[in-house]
Amino acid sequence: MLNKPFINRYNVHIYIFSLILISFSVNQYYAYLGVLPVDSFSTFNSGYEILNGTVPFKDYWVLKGIVLDLIQAFFFKIFGVSWFSYSIHASTFNSIFALATFFTLKKFDLHTKYSFFYATLASILMYPTYGIPFTDHTTAIFCMLSIYSLCLAIKLNKNIYWFFIPILMFLAFFTKQAPTGYFGVLIIVISILYLIFNFRKEVFFFGALGVLVSVGIFTAYVYFKKIPIDAIITQYFLYPMSLGETRLEWLLPIEFQRFVLRHKLIYLSLSVPIYLLFVNIFKRKLYNEKKQNFIFLLLIGTLIIFIAHQLMTINGLYIFFLIPVFAGFSHIYLNNTNKKYLVNFFLLLSLISTIYYHQKYISKRDTLLLRKLDLNQSIDARVLSDKLKNLRWITHHYPENPKKEIENLLNTMKIIKNDKQKKMIVTDYQFISVILSIKDNSAARIWWRHHIYPVPGNEYFKDWKKFLLTKIKRDSIEVIYTIHPLEGETDIFEGMISKNCYSKEIKSEILTVQKLKKCIE
Repeated sequence: MLNKPFINRYNVHIYIFSLILISFSVNQYYAYLGVLPVDSFSTFNSGYEILNGTVPFKDYWVLKGIVLDLIQAFFFKIFGVSWFSYSIHASTFNSIFALATFFTLKKFDLHTKYSFFYATLASILMYPTYGIPFTDHTTAIFCMLSIYSLCLAIKLNKNIYWFFIPILMFLAFFTKQAPTGYFGVLIIVISILYLIFNFRKEVFFFGALGVLVSVGIFTAYVYFKKIPIDAIITQYFLYPMSLGETRLEWLLPIEFQRFVLRHKLIYLSLSVPIYLLFVNIFKRKLYNEKKQNFIFLLLIGTLIIFIAHQLMTINGLYIFFLIPVFAGFSHIYLNNTNKKYLVNFFLLLSLISTIYYHQKYISKRDTLLLRKLDLNQSIDARVLSDKLKNLRWITHHYPENPKKEIENLLNTMKIIKNDKQKKMIVTDYQFISVILSIKDNSAARIWWRHHIYPVPGNEYFKDWKKFLLTKIKRDSIEVIYTIHPLEGETDIFEGMISKNCYSKEIKSEILTVQKLKKCIE
């Protein structure tokens, strides 16, 4: 007869396999349904460019996403350059998040079937909102893995988790600075408080080792790629910091309706840890239940950071994946009670909210601005290239006539392909250079003034101007192809050089050509 441990391990493996299958396949489905040009193709292009020798910070202005770009280059290297390898990048990370959630809940002694349930629902709400690699989602995953690691480090007293925390935070930060910076503060504060009551020198050793590994790999990359340090500081630290005031305006004033009521289900899903923390404070059990309280503070801090970040960003809603995660933790702290009706409540809350937000945002491709469109009008993007095979093409630019959009793009690509001059391509349709197997010599991952690079009047505009003009000169660019519509740009030379330095020709309804002249500027 089979012994019980073997049966248990067998069952766990079935759960793991099922979780990977569901989280991967659900995301794969939505990765092929609709596009938002300004966002959908940026990593597709930058991954291809890095694969072909382009260096971030040096060859294109980096505001965010270097880790995402490097990972995509890796997937292109392994699986070839195609929308398929693009989609499996996101689907893989969705599965990683699902597995991490599953094992974390299980390590907190939640039954395997419930851990599977909450992890599955979380994966349905995580990456499928976009379906393809996106900075906010990958950053959120790295940050959640960091929080999971610290929670497990506190609960289990295992040193290995302290090693992973700085590595995960480093990866998160070089994917996107916010909300990583806020999570960094949260993790440092809680870690210090925890170590005051639980000092162990081994923690410092493993934490420091994680820092050294992260910094060492980054330093080696910068050194071998010959990336100027001042470029990193300006592009990734100083200029983004100058945008902070603008983003803060979107958050303030903190209104109860926006901060709480709009996200009431997220608060409700974490209600048990919130309640227990206040009970411990009121009953002065802060010391006796210190491990538990540190974990509660981490979870509450995570909730606040994600909501604040969501309000400060212009990107689509995606943080509802927190509901099944937090409901799982509420379930954990109800395990020792007889209140089974509350357990059922959190199970139901997770299921209903997942169905609701899936229908409201994911299935309607809300984050791609396709909510009001008939997705049945989409066209197989294979007509553009085999590299885009099975992608259902429809955008908010041509909601009623995607065929017209594709015809315009095909005509534009033909013009670019036949032009043998050294060119720079300015476009939200960044797949063009990938399809044509050429370098686009783009100076930015996304052409969007203010949000990606400085505008005239910004204190770092001179740095951007120098960067762009130096690149044009270094790469011997003769002509600029600008393809409309562009979400965030009008004329890349506006406020930069005089019109005497280039001639402008409108080639079609979507294509403008700027031929550069010899000019002092």
